[in-house]
Amino acid sequence: MQTKLFRDIFFSHSLLADLHLLVYDYFRTNYLLAAMNRKQFILSSSSSLLVYSALGYLLEREKAFASSRPMPAARKFKSEAIEQVIKEVKSSIASQELQWLFENCFPNTLDTTVFFSDEGEYPDTFVITGDIDAMWLRDSSAQVWPYLPYVNQDPLLQRLLAGVIHRQTKCILLDPYANAFYKDNRTSEWRTDHTEMKPFVHERKWEVDSLCYTIRLAFAYYKTTGDKTPFNKEWLQAVGLILQTFREQQRKKDSGPYHFQRSASGATDTLCCNGFGKPVNPIGLICSAFRPSDDSTNYLFLIPSNYFALVSLQQLHELMMSLYPGHIYLSEIESLRAEIQNALAAHGVVEHPGFGKIIPYEIDGFGHSNLMDDANVPSLLSLPYLNAVQADDVLYQNTRKFVLSKSNPYFFKGKSGEGIGGPHVGKDMIWPLGIIMRALTSTDEEEIVRCLQMLVSTHAGTGFMHESFHADNPKHFTRKWFAWANTLFGELILKIYKEHPALLMRTY
Repeated sequence: MQTKLFRDIFFSHSLLADLHLLVYDYFRTNYLLAAMNRKQFILSSSSSLLVYSALGYLLEREKAFASSRPMPAARKFKSEAIEQVIKEVKSSIASQELQWLFENCFPNTLDTTVFFSDEGEYPDTFVITGDIDAMWLRDSSAQVWPYLPYVNQDPLLQRLLAGVIHRQTKCILLDPYANAFYKDNRTSEWRTDHTEMKPFVHERKWEVDSLCYTIRLAFAYYKTTGDKTPFNKEWLQAVGLILQTFREQQRKKDSGPYHFQRSASGATDTLCCNGFGKPVNPIGLICSAFRPSDDSTNYLFLIPSNYFALVSLQQLHELMMSLYPGHIYLSEIESLRAEIQNALAAHGVVEHPGFGKIIPYEIDGFGHSNLMDDANVPSLLSLPYLNAVQADDVLYQNTRKFVLSKSNPYFFKGKSGEGIGGPHVGKDMIWPLGIIMRALTSTDEEEIVRCLQMLVSTHAGTGFMHESFHADNPKHFTRKWFAWANTLFGELILKIYKEHPALLMRTY
């Protein structure tokens, strides 16, 4: 009976089966010897203590890597398809800590940030960022993106993603210049911003990528499911507003209707020149008042966002050809796309003394450029991820070498690791988003491994990705609950699982 009890205790923990058997068999053998020969048991007691110590260590590790997900009843949304993916991928990961990180991070958006309703005519899904109780068009698109491959296996998951598209349509119709919205009509903490604040708007920072992300999600959803229901007359109206906003922000005739100023202590939270930003020479690119980090641009032609717009307009054209063939928007989309493509070719390359021809981060059309990169996506580093360039493109490779070097003023290196940050949090603060994106866009397995090692060693024992961490001390981090970084980490692990599975069998 006692040996059965010992066996039940051993196997009640989810340790590796082979280790269970090894330790259990050793203990059982010595226990039986003890029953037959007290002297032999005493002689073997020292080695038994080693076994007890090993077991204690293993049980402590098991406790350390207990799931950090909410209890099932407390999760915002449950998908059996996603749970199956988690089980399947975990079984292919050798490192217990990496298993733990994947299990915590990949479902974090579904577990904690989605508010799904399927009671009206159309599904509705509001997605908060995590510790900020508002929905960013960019973040919400990126947060649900890795679940798209599994929607055909789970009809309710498909409805949830359709609900995100419906909600984003409502947001664009409310204000195409806003970047973040509330679920209800509350008073924004930014209500005193000098811009045209509206009900339900959390923040009104004009960022080209916000609208691009909504196109990216809609296009991929339709290509994956063939479901036309989200693309109703309201969605078509939103498309019209997207095109109108892009045209206005080319600033060919004037500065356009958008302006923004904030009474802020930081220069990156407001715009100069009466809220319109620095002057530009209209060359066909789209002005972006703010970056995907929500920091103001130095020069308004943000090149990664214009590359993103180029891809998004191509996707929108294909989507419109399927849904609304012959529509007047098709020629407008193609015309706008051609202007951006030509402008990028003519103005989107600079000569660097150390790296040759590279892509600048920002330009003004007058010949000035800002050479840097920021961790937030779209970034120069992320261009292959967004299908804007090929990863082996010479211009991109030169640019990649630049942004991952000390020549990039926001590339930081310290005792904890190295990576890209940005002015949003400040000097020496590395963003996991940048490390993840480095791995996602790499064709070098050893570089991917180095990125995984840094991600595993810098979560400060929380089991989740953060907004940023200090280059010399990962316990100094910002934003404990940042769902975009968590879900993107899950996306990285899935990509490695499919393309480089041997890397998951390494120790991290």
